Amino acid sequence: MEQEIATQVVALGGSNDFTLISLFLRADFIVKSVIIILIAASITSWAIIYDKTRLFKRINKTTQEFEEKFWKSKSAESVYNNLSNKNKDPLINIFDKAMSELIKTKSKSSTVQNIRVTRVLEISTDKEIKIIEKYFTFLATVGSTAPFIGLFGTVWGIMNSFQSIAVSRNTSLAIVAPGIAEALFATALGLLAAIPAVIAYNKFTNDLREYSSTIENFSKRFLSII
Repeated sequence: MEQEIATQVVALGGSNDFTLISLFLRADFIVKSVIIILIAASITSWAIIYDKTRLFKRINKTTQEFEEKFWKSKSAESVYNNLSNKNKDPLINIFDKAMSELIKTKSKSSTVQNIRVTRVLEISTDKEIKIIEKYFTFLATVGSTAPFIGLFGTVWGIMNSFQSIAVSRNTSLAIVAPGIAEALFATALGLLAAIPAVIAYNKFTNDLREYSSTIENFSKRFLSII
């Protein structure tokens, strides 16, 4: 075992290549696993960020257009009858379900009708909000855990450097530099994955709060006119 470590120490000590690929290839299994996990988490986070950015941009536009059309129309039923089956806007979906329930309960008393439509609005709103906030938890998890995962890789890399010193009985920087570089690389990846995830989570949470407020205001005004 000591002979293997010594061989590795000699190899590391003679290597002056500190490119990111070289650091990854020289790392042991644990550090490589940490790096792969962090890279995968970062790529997934950016995919979610891209998807949610497009989502909020689209629904903010379609919701605004629908509200303008709705409040300019003569009646809610005329808007309902002209709805397209291809709509993917959350507010339109909520309105569609509420109007369906309203039409079904026309023969009921106004109190019963109001209660049932209100329930449909609440259930539909909750369903649409859950769809929008899908994967928010992943961003929050990456933001809170990625630095610690990177720190684990850092600690492990530094431990390997100390083992190299113990085996070689040489405190030269050339001996420990590769292991320390690998360790710091893991730390950097942890921060690289965490920072965008935290920023995106906070932004999307705020965007969702504002959009939820829009839905709530529309629902109240819609209930007031029926």
